[in-house]
Amino acid sequence: MAEGELDFWSFIELAHRRLAGEFGFEHQLATEVLLTLNRASSIVTYDLEASVHRPRGRSWSAFRLLFVTWLAGPLEAKKAAELTGMSRAAVSNLAKPLVGDGLLDRAPSESDGRSVLLTLTERGQREMVEVFERQNRREYEWTNVLTEAEQRILVMLLDKLIANRDQFDVRGRT
Repeated sequence: MAEGELDFWSFIELAHRRLAGEFGFEHQLATEVLLTLNRASSIVTYDLEASVHRPRGRSWSAFRLLFVTWLAGPLEAKKAAELTGMSRAAVSNLAKPLVGDGLLDRAPSESDGRSVLLTLTERGQREMVEVFERQNRREYEWTNVLTEAEQRILVMLLDKLIANRDQFDVRGRT
């Protein structure tokens, strides 16, 4: 098969053959699961960012920070980093322009003078309601190809992957 003829699924087939036949690896299905999971996540994330957030001048990362602050805030920056899956440095760098745009407030935490407390402004609250309406419609468009039962099974399976990560040395953000 010529390189130009490969698509994602034919690449998966090629990977199966070469990993087993040439290199002797045994766990091709594990590779397929994680390649497919990463591919699906990348496609959906890119689509949400391109169709919902970039037209508003925001990135996917900025949305994630605003989203967790909107629903769980006020939050210390450390907790916002944990909930978004970002580093504390990334949260700090993202917060600066959001503060400048009047969407987010940063204030020293009352419990720990070294910590920063993030809170949505009234403008930030209004923007999140508007943007999430569009985001939620797009989420529905993506997931509507699955039945409700399939959606629940998918969530259950992904949760099982995440919940059992303590069975081996998983590296993650702290």
